[in-house]
Amino acid sequence: MKINKNLLEKVYKKYNRKEFVHPDPIEFLYRYDDLCDREIVALIASSLAYGRVAQILKSASNVLSKMTKSPHAFLKTTSENNICEQFTGFQHRFTTCSDIAQLLIAIKRVIAEHDSLEQCFMSGYKDDHANILSALTSFIRKLSGNNNIKLLAPPEKGSACKRLNLFLRWMVRKDEVDPGGWNHVSPSKLIVPLDTHMHRISLELGLTKRKHANLKTALEITDAFKKFSSDDPVKYDFVLTRFGIRHDLRRISLSDAAEKWIDGESRDKSPHPPFSKGG
Repeated sequence: MKINKNLLEKVYKKYNRKEFVHPDPIEFLYRYDDLCDREIVALIASSLAYGRVAQILKSASNVLSKMTKSPHAFLKTTSENNICEQFTGFQHRFTTCSDIAQLLIAIKRVIAEHDSLEQCFMSGYKDDHANILSALTSFIRKLSGNNNIKLLAPPEKGSACKRLNLFLRWMVRKDEVDPGGWNHVSPSKLIVPLDTHMHRISLELGLTKRKHANLKTALEITDAFKKFSSDDPVKYDFVLTRFGIRHDLRRISLSDAAEKWIDGESRDKSPHPPFSKGG
């Protein structure tokens, strides 16, 4: 099926709402009005966004519960040794207590040097760059220092950097779902947070023919979305990935169901399109 802007806009209008967010780690960001806290929460939650969504939510909640009401204040006032002690025993799939402590200490050091994650990112950001790749590479290097932080995949190795691009989507875009806050980065430069689920959907919609969910594929899919929304190419990421995450929107055959539903030809008058229950 070849996707069209009319279809995408109608899906966006129907499903880009907070009522369709759960289960998704973005919901943790809604608890923090202070941008200094929200950007830290976003990086933690997105870094753990792999595996089953129920476990992602459990692990992110576990980390944030130890950081008091203000993750920013926690990191500024807690020593590196105490951070390691606080997270002893933590495990999220392949992520160990030392891995999460390493990430938190990296955030702590960056905040001490740049005042915020945003300022650190902006130090490598240029308005005339085609996308955020260069700024993202610089951002990871500044966070990592001389260390190899397992939770931060560098784009120069060909990784799609799904979790970091998810982090940027949350922090840069602002609508009913994405809370935003980083107002100096243009949404037009964002890259689709590509994982195997989004890759399947993109193949189904004819946005790519590439077989591997890597950086080149993420850039190709982003370019395809720019034909429909040049100033905001990751606009449709949330709504398309709802299908297969939420139980009431089981994985679809979007190509089979959407044409009838979007064009108003379906006899099904239920609030959700007649997607298959399989998957």
